[in-house]
Amino acid sequence: VQLQASGGGLVQAGGSLRLSCAASGFTFENYAIGWFRQAPGKEREGVSCIRNSDGSTYYADSVKARFTISRDNAKNMVYLQMNSLKPEDTAVYYCAFQYVTSWFSPIRPQLYAYWGQGTQVTVSS
Repeated sequence: VQLQASGGGLVQAGGSLRLSCAASGFTFENYAIGWFRQAPGKEREGVSCIRNSDGSTYYADSVKARFTISRDNAKNMVYLQMNSLKPEDTAVYYCAFQYVTSWFSPIRPQLYAYWGQGTQVTVSS
């Protein structure tokens, strides 16, 4: 499984960015793709994920109502629309892939076996 994240950049507080994750190299249908972020000196945290089979989504409390995850199955793409960005959203953002066996607390990093490279998101105040 290969993942390629893109779309990061520098934006002012209150602005928006859309991250993209291109996924390839898998055949099984029951999978999920998640977005994670890691700020300097902090642990990696789950942001959002989406299950391919039925489009179920999950969001961390810190991003609910501001971020929206979506997918385009025809293109094997997953997007993270980030609105009302805050300086505390500054981090390297990663997309990751898991074969879904359980949907309990699905944004735990240890569930994801495949990771893409990160894309930097910087929100200035």
